[in-house]
Amino acid sequence: METKASTCLEDSGSSLLATIKRGKNNDEKARKDNPVKQEVEETEESQPSLRIKNERLSFNVSETNEPYKWADEGPSLTGFKTKKEEVEEEDFTFDEPCLKKLKASDGSPGQPTAFPSSQAQALRNELNMTWDLTQVLSTLTCVEQWVCRNIILLLREENTVPFMVRYRKEMINHMDADAVRDVQLTYEELCTLAKKTQSVIQTLKKDGVLTTELEQNLRSCRSADELDHVYSPYKKGSKLTKARRAKALGLEMAATALMNTPHTLDLRAWIKPDTEGLSCVEEVATEHLYIFVTIQSSVSKSNKIMDIDKFHLYFDFTCNVQRIQPHQTLAVNRGESLKILTVKVNIPDSVKSDFTGWCINNRWRPKTFAREEFHAIIRNAVEDSYKRLILPFLTRSYRTKLTAAAEKESIAMFVRNLRQRLLVCPVRGCVIMGVDPGFRHGCKLAILSATSQILHTDVVYLHASGKQNEADKLRHLMINCTKVVIGNGTACRETESFFADLISKHFFHPLDVSYCITSEAGASIYSVSPEAVKEMPDLDPNVRSAVSIGRRVQDPLAELVKIDPKHIGIGTYQHDVSAGALKAALDGVVQECVSFVGVDINICSEMLMRHVAGLNVGRARKIAEWREQNGPFMNREQLKLVKGMGPKTYQQCAGFIRINPQTLHRWACFSFQNSAKSSHHSPTVVLEKSMAKKGKGKTCVSIPTSFNPLDQTCIHPESYHVAQSFVSLVGGSADQIGDVGLRCCVESKVKTSSVEVLAREVNTTPETLKVIIDGLTQPPGFDLRQNFGQADFKRGIVSMSDLRVGAVLTGRVDNTTLFGAFVDIGVGRSGLIHKSNITLDKLPVSQRRRSLALGPGERVEVRVMNVDPQRGRIGLDLIRVLK
Repeated sequence: METKASTCLEDSGSSLLATIKRGKNNDEKARKDNPVKQEVEETEESQPSLRIKNERLSFNVSETNEPYKWADEGPSLTGFKTKKEEVEEEDFTFDEPCLKKLKASDGSPGQPTAFPSSQAQALRNELNMTWDLTQVLSTLTCVEQWVCRNIILLLREENTVPFMVRYRKEMINHMDADAVRDVQLTYEELCTLAKKTQSVIQTLKKDGVLTTELEQNLRSCRSADELDHVYSPYKKGSKLTKARRAKALGLEMAATALMNTPHTLDLRAWIKPDTEGLSCVEEVATEHLYIFVTIQSSVSKSNKIMDIDKFHLYFDFTCNVQRIQPHQTLAVNRGESLKILTVKVNIPDSVKSDFTGWCINNRWRPKTFAREEFHAIIRNAVEDSYKRLILPFLTRSYRTKLTAAAEKESIAMFVRNLRQRLLVCPVRGCVIMGVDPGFRHGCKLAILSATSQILHTDVVYLHASGKQNEADKLRHLMINCTKVVIGNGTACRETESFFADLISKHFFHPLDVSYCITSEAGASIYSVSPEAVKEMPDLDPNVRSAVSIGRRVQDPLAELVKIDPKHIGIGTYQHDVSAGALKAALDGVVQECVSFVGVDINICSEMLMRHVAGLNVGRARKIAEWREQNGPFMNREQLKLVKGMGPKTYQQCAGFIRINPQTLHRWACFSFQNSAKSSHHSPTVVLEKSMAKKGKGKTCVSIPTSFNPLDQTCIHPESYHVAQSFVSLVGGSADQIGDVGLRCCVESKVKTSSVEVLAREVNTTPETLKVIIDGLTQPPGFDLRQNFGQADFKRGIVSMSDLRVGAVLTGRVDNTTLFGAFVDIGVGRSGLIHKSNITLDKLPVSQRRRSLALGPGERVEVRVMNVDPQRGRIGLDLIRVLK
């Protein structure tokens, strides 16, 4: 049997959520009627509550002359315990609104831009749902509605995140890249939800089970889980719910009578001896019943003995859902998937009593007097609904929300680790030897020039007999090389010891040789990839690995973009999070880093070019082919000559592409030397002749062939006219870009007048003028990575046996996880700073609002807390972060 009330209870989760909302509305009404109560409750609500927050971390690109700062949302939850905790009965709501709006940078807040009412209405009706798109997006992301509307419009116009963050600051209220990507991801999820909802409605309509009320419930869903819960009873092939079965038996009228006029109901009248389910009064009453409707882990009985020690912390683990840490959630999930752990959610008994009491005394209370036997039917129905529907739904809901929050936090950690790994400062201007260490097959060597060209490759056997001959061979190879880069794979420690011994004996005198250890994660995979074969066709894959190891220090960004981010060895629980979400986040960070650093279009690799905002594999290939056929690009405008480079693509990528005059000069000299035998023209004439051949393919486009000084800056071509006006205003010229004179003129003008006033004079926004000022005052060849740490080169070695508790050391963060940071202190084994030892007083002010505060590449001073040689573990305490 199924009544109007039973339809709601059939979707138990939706009913429960609706109950909570109605309760809140009633409480709100009561508070308005009672000012004293309202004041007390507002005071209680103003207290900070523990919530799982997603880490927001990005480098600020609005002030490029300053050392780049890292911004974020706030600290992760603290105070968790790995031992059994007492479960507290606390309210825990995942879907409650965020406590405050995002503020992603220190820039002045943007002003709400005028939004046409027609476009606002179009956004409201776009998804054909009962809720307002921008309002829901604002609630889910904690971003102002006007900013959400602007981001939606920018995404619709196919703008990339790096372009929005650098050149549309005023529209996105100075948000950082991570915050914008969060809004983008949530917007895409809502669009996907709307499409899925429409598909479900069409399916139910064809099946003839769609009602107005059901359609309204479907269009009110705000998540895929909620939609699946509402839709599941109506899926083809699913079991017929007991409420629908009761209705099929014809008991709907009896259920209605039970609620409205119980004094007229006689259950004996509904008995049908020959019908299963209606043969007696007990069966009729039972069918009426179906119309209504701390997380803990322990050792599983079917566990695998070989893996059991890895999960010993969770053999008797209990933690409040408000306090459980993301890495604990992922660890418990992994143990459960391996059938090592059994996991359950403990719902307090008070939830059942409150729910049952509300249902009996309020929601399904008979309108007139009902006999005790009828009250028993309702009570049994409610209790059965709670046990069979509500409790499993709550358990699934908590597990789903906890897992989603943990995955989001884990992905955020991956994002930050990758960003800092990509932004390590390059080691330029020196010859480097890359070493891929090995035992049986020897150590593969690759000597690279200052511009990463391969000068020589070889193999030496440092860990076999004849070490002296191999040492002599090394000395011969290192005539002009003073820096050695050793991969951290097999035989790394032995190879490091070999070089350290030679250096201590002054074997390479008069050369001052030093070495460093770098991660070789992903080098082997890259060495056999099609890209590596195309780049180094004549080299053995093992030698290619040595080349990659050396280049990772010379230019980490250019080399690491060749490798799938998930193979670089960053973060934790990689296989426990959504592969699609992780890939999208990491690809976004690579694009962000490559774009903000900028690329010299005339020398960058095709692989690097693919990751510039607005470009992809095909467009990068077309640019490389054009460059190969026609020579270097003289200006950004010539990008329009490339096939497939439309106005939108050009707009997105132009600001991140550089035309370096030094590169043009070197190319001209190279061309002049090659043509010297057949002509006696100067380099400039040779370059002009080559340019005369360009322009094929898009003859209708008039493109200048001269160099534009603004093309070497971060200033976007759409703002060149503003830049020219500003340069004239300060009394300089564009040809002076990079000179101290122009920089002094600009800085003097900014000091005497504010940026806002100057922006009005040149008819632009303050945000655009700040980018122009940065572009005009940065030195030639400016690289934002110069503000980040470089690889540490050393000459000696320290072993783990040399460590003493209490010793103070310096090291560099190698990797960060959700539970702490691993630090390389030069002993062949990284030590762990547990997150409990990373406190605010030990951090610079600019890093105190991060969820973990430390990231790969940062130099730190630490104190040894404990050493466990047998297990190879070192415990560290953070003293301070070094600049």
